[in-house]
Amino acid sequence: MDKIIIKEDFIPEIDQLMDLYNDVEWYAYTDDKTKLKNAISNSLKVVTAWDNEKLIGLIRVVGDGYTIIYIQDILILKSYQEQGIGSYLLKLILERYKSIRQIVLMTEQTEKTINFYQKNGMVKASDYNCVTFVK
Repeated sequence: MDKIIIKEDFIPEIDQLMDLYNDVEWYAYTDDKTKLKNAISNSLKVVTAWDNEKLIGLIRVVGDGYTIIYIQDILILKSYQEQGIGSYLLKLILERYKSIRQIVLMTEQTEKTINFYQKNGMVKASDYNCVTFVK
């Protein structure tokens, strides 16, 4: 993490975003460049991680910033994963929004993903006797 630069509220160029999202195989986001750029630009908070001029990570938040936030995306280039960058970005957001009553995140159900979020202090909705609905 020594050489990694963190930028808040800086929106990367669309080609940098496309490279990041394609690298982690989030192709549903890269089907429409304009929609991806608008989604990032209209987020409540965007924090990015950089290795010099190379975008290597991003976390973004949507919500009202007072009663609820939704951590929409957190992604790190595959070649930079397992270095603590994702944990750093997540902890930064959790600290920034610690007064928010509802912090929500939905992700795939893999052992690696579950372990990552639990390691960073998050719990499953079912632990609160809650259920999540999606459409």
